[in-house]
Amino acid sequence: MPLYKYLAFENTLRVLDGSVRFTQPGAFNDPFEMVPELHIPEELSSNEISIRFDILAPRRQPSVGELATDFESDYCNDFSSRKILSSLNQFIGILCLSKNESSLLMWSHYAEEYSGAVIEFDEEHEFFTGLFDIEYRENRPKKDISSYLTGESPISIAELCVKSKDWEYEKEYRIVRNLSDCKKVSEHNGFPVYVMDIPLETIKSITLGERMPVENQREIWNRVKNTKIALNLAAIANWGYEFRKERIKYDLPASEMSPVISPRTAHIFSNLENEFGEIARWMIKEHQLSGVANHTL
Repeated sequence: MPLYKYLAFENTLRVLDGSVRFTQPGAFNDPFEMVPELHIPEELSSNEISIRFDILAPRRQPSVGELATDFESDYCNDFSSRKILSSLNQFIGILCLSKNESSLLMWSHYAEEYSGAVIEFDEEHEFFTGLFDIEYRENRPKKDISSYLTGESPISIAELCVKSKDWEYEKEYRIVRNLSDCKKVSEHNGFPVYVMDIPLETIKSITLGERMPVENQREIWNRVKNTKIALNLAAIANWGYEFRKERIKYDLPASEMSPVISPRTAHIFSNLENEFGEIARWMIKEHQLSGVANHTL
């Protein structure tokens, strides 16, 4: 199955330029991110805690060190988890992806309220080595600290990636990388921004949002027209809570296959002084559905 990433316009351009952000877990929008409750018996001093993590290992089944959801103890809290998270923020970055290609909420939250885009990636590409899914639960996990202590093997980062079922609609998948393998480019909201190079061939398609300005749609068209990246526009359908996906370009360069110029996509090409521009201008002026198709919300 493909992987999807909902992005603002500027971040879409950055991916097309060959870089993608790997975000520290503490910078995510979920405050419970990677912070389970930990049971630390009184006799176990915090300065004895030494933990190793593995960024590629899959989560173990059944989960190691898991306590019953009704377990209660005066020594069960998330204080140590927060310290562990602060430490991880210095060493790892995470790329969050989705298996949900048409989420109304994700379009709104992550793609600039429908003015951004959704990039479809090829899951089989080696760039996504170590891919794992998020585990969604009704209850916050509780673990015994002994399962975190240095043993025969490091703890998989995937085992920390448990979220409330409130987030289940995102169908989230992740890959984790060491920040030492990334490049620091700026700072944002108190966190350094790290990126990693991503090959253009990982991208299968881009779907533009209903509210993306025409000049931005043209910018992305110009970026992908000579590539094998397919291009679509997610227009609001005339019925139901659905999109009608308008094809703009197939997964071939425009020199090998002409773009699909419909009443809804014609504005992208209407400024061109070539046959595409002529077709587009005719569509906008003469096609009987032009007014309806271009009535955006």
